[in-house]
Amino acid sequence: MEPVTQTTRVVQITVTDGYDLKGFKGDTPVTFIRAEFNQVVLGDSSKVTVSPEGTTKYNFTSSFEYNQDGGITLDDIAHKPAFLTVTEVLPKEKKQKEEKTLILGQAVVDLLPLLEGESSFEISVPLHPVQGSPLETLRPGVKQSSLDVKVSVGEPLLTSAQVLGGNLLKVTLEAAYSLPESFVPAGTQQNYMVGMQVPSVGEKDYTILFKNGNLKVGGEREPVPRPKKWPIANILAPGANNIPDEFIVGGPYEEEEGELNHPEDREFRNQAECVKKRIVWDLESRCYLDPSAAVSFQKRIADCRLWPVEITRVPLIVVPKGKAAKAEKAEDETLLSFHGVAYVNMVPLLYPGVKRIRGAFHVYPYIDSAVFEKTKCLFSLFRDTGHHNMIHNNKGGINSPLSKPVAKNLKEDKTVKEKDIDGKPRLTDMQAPSLRSQSSDTPLEGETPVTHNPEGQQYLEAGTYIVLEIELDKALVPKRMPEELAERVKEMIPPRPPLTRRRGGAQKAVNDYHLQIKNISKAILDEYHRMFGKEVAKLEHEIDTETLEEQKCQLNYELNCSGKYFAFKEQLKHAVVKIVREKYLRTASFESQEELQTFISELYVFLVDQMHVALNQAMPDDIQGPVPVIQSTSGQLRLFAYEAEVNENYGMAAVYYEERLVREPHNLEHWLDYGAFCLLIEDNVKAQECFRKALSLNESHINSLLLCGILAVLLENYEQAEIFFEDATCLEPTNVIAWTLLGLYYEIQNNDIRMEMAFHEAFKQLQARVLQIPAGKQKSMGNMAGTIENMEEKGKMESNVGPWGTGNNTNNESSSSAVKAEASTGAAATLSIVDEFVEESSKLQSESREPITMKQSLDPVIGPNTSSMVLKDTTLNKKEASKCQDSPAFLHPPPSSVPQTHTTVFMETIRFLMKVNAVQYVHRVLAHELLCPQGGPSCEYYLVLAQTHLLKKDFAKTEECLQQAAQMDYLNPNVWALKGHLYFLSGNHVEAKACYERTVSFVVDATEMHFIFLRLGLIYLEEKEYEKAKKTYMQACKRSPSCLTWLGVGIACYRLEELTEAEDALSEANALNNYNAEVWAYLALVCLKNGRQLEAEQAYKYTLKLKLKDEVLLAEIHTVQEMVGFGNPSF
Repeated sequence: MEPVTQTTRVVQITVTDGYDLKGFKGDTPVTFIRAEFNQVVLGDSSKVTVSPEGTTKYNFTSSFEYNQDGGITLDDIAHKPAFLTVTEVLPKEKKQKEEKTLILGQAVVDLLPLLEGESSFEISVPLHPVQGSPLETLRPGVKQSSLDVKVSVGEPLLTSAQVLGGNLLKVTLEAAYSLPESFVPAGTQQNYMVGMQVPSVGEKDYTILFKNGNLKVGGEREPVPRPKKWPIANILAPGANNIPDEFIVGGPYEEEEGELNHPEDREFRNQAECVKKRIVWDLESRCYLDPSAAVSFQKRIADCRLWPVEITRVPLIVVPKGKAAKAEKAEDETLLSFHGVAYVNMVPLLYPGVKRIRGAFHVYPYIDSAVFEKTKCLFSLFRDTGHHNMIHNNKGGINSPLSKPVAKNLKEDKTVKEKDIDGKPRLTDMQAPSLRSQSSDTPLEGETPVTHNPEGQQYLEAGTYIVLEIELDKALVPKRMPEELAERVKEMIPPRPPLTRRRGGAQKAVNDYHLQIKNISKAILDEYHRMFGKEVAKLEHEIDTETLEEQKCQLNYELNCSGKYFAFKEQLKHAVVKIVREKYLRTASFESQEELQTFISELYVFLVDQMHVALNQAMPDDIQGPVPVIQSTSGQLRLFAYEAEVNENYGMAAVYYEERLVREPHNLEHWLDYGAFCLLIEDNVKAQECFRKALSLNESHINSLLLCGILAVLLENYEQAEIFFEDATCLEPTNVIAWTLLGLYYEIQNNDIRMEMAFHEAFKQLQARVLQIPAGKQKSMGNMAGTIENMEEKGKMESNVGPWGTGNNTNNESSSSAVKAEASTGAAATLSIVDEFVEESSKLQSESREPITMKQSLDPVIGPNTSSMVLKDTTLNKKEASKCQDSPAFLHPPPSSVPQTHTTVFMETIRFLMKVNAVQYVHRVLAHELLCPQGGPSCEYYLVLAQTHLLKKDFAKTEECLQQAAQMDYLNPNVWALKGHLYFLSGNHVEAKACYERTVSFVVDATEMHFIFLRLGLIYLEEKEYEKAKKTYMQACKRSPSCLTWLGVGIACYRLEELTEAEDALSEANALNNYNAEVWAYLALVCLKNGRQLEAEQAYKYTLKLKLKDEVLLAEIHTVQEMVGFGNPSF
């Protein structure tokens, strides 16, 4: 035996046992096994008698050699199984010279585990009966015949480097549908073929060829799941054609990667796959890609996104015996016909983690110029040169001058006559034209490019398409695991444990002082009772002042003489020292006597005050109850903060946001709101801190991850941004905004392939969500009308207040200046004009995904606007309206918002960005929306564009955009609302009033009603239509009560001489915000009119203290003061 070299491996196939065997003659047949691989007989076992139970031991070993330098290749092992044929030897009859044999069945052994790094494996394979075999007629309940097989090799076929760097490509051709009418089963038998080429070992390309498609008439859909078949002919047992554990399972059209995966294609595909003719292959072919071929495969996909998959048919010519020469002559005149090509987009295989693409691909006529333009491939797989001489002559490739042109028609009968008709041409006979020739644009010598293909044109007219699946064992581009992304996020944002409380501190020092005061006061009372208890009991409550004074002197004398006074001083000394150190932070000596005396005076006042506090606590019966403090809810604070934002009073807005954080430091929604505010004032560093703090509270919160990613991009930390966006898509793969933002990030990085992947996934998820909406709507619309009525009756607060620009005045003290300034320019917008009225679909999806809780309700950044009573979801029939009060989150508007027929991933992202004030992205996304096939210039597009111009005070462009929006949707209340804001900010209050009144009159509310009511009410006040102003402000109070809304009601009532109602409204406004100077001013006027001097003077004092800037109102107060003769203490 020849020695085995290092490049040679011997693969041994051992059959040990057989089970449930049965023969033609008797229950104990004599059988033997023949092993075959690659159409070569490896050997026959000895003849063995089967036991009556149907079992036998073969212990038969056969082998073949794999040589890296030639012969059997890894591709052969990948796509060709070993066949084990069980044959029965019949007893010899009289005068019979040779034994007669009959085949019982055939077993198939898949050798693929050898390419997965294994050196041996054992398997029990079923024995598939041939037609007429006794194994076909087994009784019900009897097990199928099987063989125990062991496959082994001395050393693994693949090195560790090949296992890690190599890959296995599987291509499954299912069928071609919607064929031309000229395809008929009758007539000349045709061989329907499909082929493509992939990189192989070294510089060669490998051809994957599917032959012998089965032409079927329509009538029913192909069953699923159905087994995949080996691309090999001459398999004896029908069941052996099926690849073990490999099935075609189909799937929804929308989840495919091909061309016919849109909802509008569903009807056509249903008809084509049920009614029309089709060609069925159901074949799977495999190809091993070594590390260099895997790299080449990836590079070619990046260089040439579309790969040609050719389809054709060739008549099958049966060669009569003895007439080979004549048949071959006829074959030379046979041309291939119906030559078509499908363009398969292979780019999805470069997406991270993608290992499989499956879809339907249109078949086009094969025309050289079109194929070259799309695929950069100059040569036809079925037609052009290079099929025969590539492998024989390494120097003579397709581009080599040594290669000779051949005829453009295939000699199909040669293929039929060949013994190797396994679906893959042998490399010694045929080599695919190389895609590596794409660098050359010069046709071969002697080749005439095809410019017209009338037969192939029939594919286009019939709408023919093929269904193809391409699968890899490992993804070409590995995807980060969710665990790795989560770990990276933790590294960047470690969880922050709460700070441990100090045992000391100023408050504890004061509390200790209170405790000592209480103890000393108790001791003094005990001493007083000991000295004067009996005397006091006799006199009861008739003790006069002189007696008390005398008792006081005696008590002081006794305390001093007994030393108790000094003991009490020592008892207080430690507590006072702690107050000096902890409260006043005094630990060093004073620089001057004057400074010391000043500090002692201040300390004395503080200690006396705290002494009275402690004594009052010790004797609660003698003190008056505390004045009740109206505690604003978190929702109200958010509303006040937003009103301060649009008034450009950023200091006051920050105070409100910080108060929310102090109350609930572990509420991530408060941190997100504060971060969005920091984006508004362009404090990106603080915004990043807020968003990361929110993420540290909940590492799985999607919006926190997205906002951290946005800030990382703004601060040019691109590596961190990618991690945040990827983690968001891993945690919630159905989130459209997350995929879109990831695509925008890749666009910034000029990574076109991953950008395409992210946008494709975003569109796919949006499409899947849209298909789910109708069912959800039918369930939720039943109680919608009643819910809206209940909301209106109970005065639900408007949950969506957005900026519409800014006024000229920035104070927050007068109704005129405050309301005019409500639309702040702010470096960016707080909310989009179109931010909520098309969110119904996403709300329904989120509602079905998980319940909404008080702690974490939907996306905090989706509805950042304040309200004390807000909507929890779009179908409130599940909750009482009262349960929606005092929510920490501000969600979507009521379902009465303007409906939107459709949306795109870019428009959804625009809404998100506008809500979180990340307007730096908006124009980039608007450009995508404009170019998107599903988008384009819509009403909502022009509304967003108009708002961006309005923020810059570009009134001319704003008006142009609004005109375009009005032409598209004249009845959209948001268009009229924004028109009103445009005219209001430009000073044209007459036109603004008309627009606002039209907006209010619509049955469906605009998105932003809060400021519409405020500004319309202000215009009514200016025009002295006080009844209308009162009614308008009351509507605002019912929706979203705030200081400004109640102030408007108070002003209107005061002008109507309804002083009692005016005082009530102003008191309500003052309770919500006691720092508004105009509220104090009108309270002073009401008190002056009612003759309450003390209250009028106090209100006037606060009016001056808060620096009222409305000179007209201040002059009116002075006039009324002079009229009534009081109210101004200065005269």
